[in-house]
Order: sequence, then C-alpha cells, then structure tokens
Amino acid sequence: LSSLFSSSTPSSLSTGSSLSVENPDDILISPNSGFSAGFHRIGNNAYGFAVWFSEPMSDGNHTIVWMANRDQPVNGRLSKLSALNNGNLVLTDAGQFRVWATGTNSNATVQLQLHDTGNLVLLTSEGGILWQSFDSPTDTLLPHQPLTRNTKLVSSRSQTNYSSGFYKLYFDDDNVLRLVFDGLEISSVYWPDPLLSNWQAKRSPFITNRTAELDSLGHFKSTDNFQFSAADFGTGPHRRFTMDIDGNVRLYSLDERIRTWVVSWQAFSQPCGIHGICGSNSLCTYVPHEKSGRKCSCIPGYKMRNHTDWFYGCEPEFDLPCSKPGERSSVALDSYQSA
Repeated sequence: LSSLFSSSTPSSLSTGSSLSVENPDDILISPNSGFSAGFHRIGNNAYGFAVWFSEPMSDGNHTIVWMANRDQPVNGRLSKLSALNNGNLVLTDAGQFRVWATGTNSNATVQLQLHDTGNLVLLTSEGGILWQSFDSPTDTLLPHQPLTRNTKLVSSRSQTNYSSGFYKLYFDDDNVLRLVFDGLEISSVYWPDPLLSNWQAKRSPFITNRTAELDSLGHFKSTDNFQFSAADFGTGPHRRFTMDIDGNVRLYSLDERIRTWVVSWQAFSQPCGIHGICGSNSLCTYVPHEKSGRKCSCIPGYKMRNHTDWFYGCEPEFDLPCSKPGERSSVALDSYQSA
C-alpha cells in the first residue's frame, strides 16, 4: 500500500472498517482538529452522520456544516457507516436498511478522510477522489467549496429540525444565482428582486459555467457577476455561508472570544422581503427590536393554521360562500408586508 494508507489516523476510515452510532469515540477528526465527522444526535433516538466544527459554541452546541441523511435519521442502536470492499461508503440503520450511500465502486483499497477544510473525502489508495462532501452540500458552504449548476443549498426546517426546509439557493436555468421559496402550496423566486431584469439586478446570464465560491478572506464571487466581501474581510476567523431557516442567506464569521457566530453579510436586511416567511393570508411587520426583525399576524377574519409554525400561514375563521349547497372553498393569498 502507498504511504497514504500506511497508518490508521483519527481522520480516516479504511476499507472493511465502520463507525458505530453506539461508540462515542467513533469520530473522524481533521488533522488540524478544526472539524469532526461522525454520528450527531438530532432528535430523540435520531442521529445523522455529519461534519461539524469541533469546538462547541458558547451555548455548548456544535455547528453542523454537512449531513448525509438529514431527511432520514438513523436509530441510536446498531446503525453504522461502513467502507465496503467494493469501494462504496454505506450508511445503514438498525435493521441493516441502507439509508444513504456514495454509490462509488473501486477495486482498489479506499479510505475516508476528513480534511482541514471540512471536506469529507473518499479516496483510492492511489489518491484519486471517488466522492467528497463538498460536491453535495446541505445548507452550508465552507471556504473554497463551490456551488455549481448541479448543487444547491437547502435550509433546515427549524433550529432543531435538520430536515430539508422551504428555502433554496441555486443557479437557475438562465445561469443566475437565485433564492426561491418552495413551500407547501406556493413556489416563488424572491432574490434577486423578481421585478428587476437581470441587467437591472446587475447579473450576467451569459457565462454558462455556473460557479460561486467563498474564498478564505471572506470574498464571495459568482459567475453571474454577483459578489460581495465580508464586513471583516481578511485572514483570521472561521467562516461559513449558510442558507438559514428564515429564508435569508448569510455569511458568518466566528468570534473566538465569545464562541459565537457573527453575521458579516446577509442578502436581506429587512426580513419581510423574504417570501413565505409568515405563510399565506398573513401580514409581516418590520420590528427592528425583535431578534427575528419581524412580527407575523393573520389578516382580518383569518386565524393561524398551526400555532407552532408560521410557515403554514392562516386559514379563514369563516366559511366562504359557494355556488352549490354543501360545498366549501378557500383562496390562499400571499403574505403582505407592513412598514
């Protein structure tokens, strides 16, 4: 075997080996100890195989930057991630049900490594890349991780529910980077402003490469001519570019002193401009002193559909008249903004 496989390190998993959800020590650690990968508890007896920043935040929680099975958590017993002899990396549940796999194949020995960049990479013994997590992001981009025509960022459902949410950052068919609300009943693009042409929004659809990337200094650049720099531009802090649960996409910088993520850029300063944030038949009001920056309320004659989640919007408190006896109908309205 090559020197790449000469020893077993905390940052690698080799062919024929596995990581168990039941063993807290079954964690891959990057050489600089900045990132960890393993089974992360995301609910009651629910685990996801994830990559996270090793150092916890001030509240004791870890920041997850990638997850293999966000929409299908595995059991807290008997689940494991295995590097098979055929070169495939497979995540199985307690009943040996295959939940996720890289779909790779190799006659050579393979090894899973966690790099200092936070990229989880499946390599052959010759050093060839079979698969890498940077090619399949969830809700976060790390520095030098490209967003392409084949990838997108999808928000989580809530702060405690890591499953796929309603907001997406992606390259549209016209080669422009866009934000879309893909809700339960309505789907709509809301950034750049859909009332503006590409030219008015200073976007160029003529380059078909479709690539966007954040560099290590905090500068983000897209092939559609969109770019920005972090408020704290320069070397130093850890950064992440995240599609947040509230439909805003933000660049965060880590304040090491207080172990807290600080917003260094965001697409929206006024959250009521984000589609679907209060659901249908609702009113969104700017409230600067609130942490969310907004207040949701139902329009007159309507009531909140789900008292724990505004994304479901509001429903009528009355029956709408119909042309036929015994029939009921309703019309969903988009949310409205109030200054």
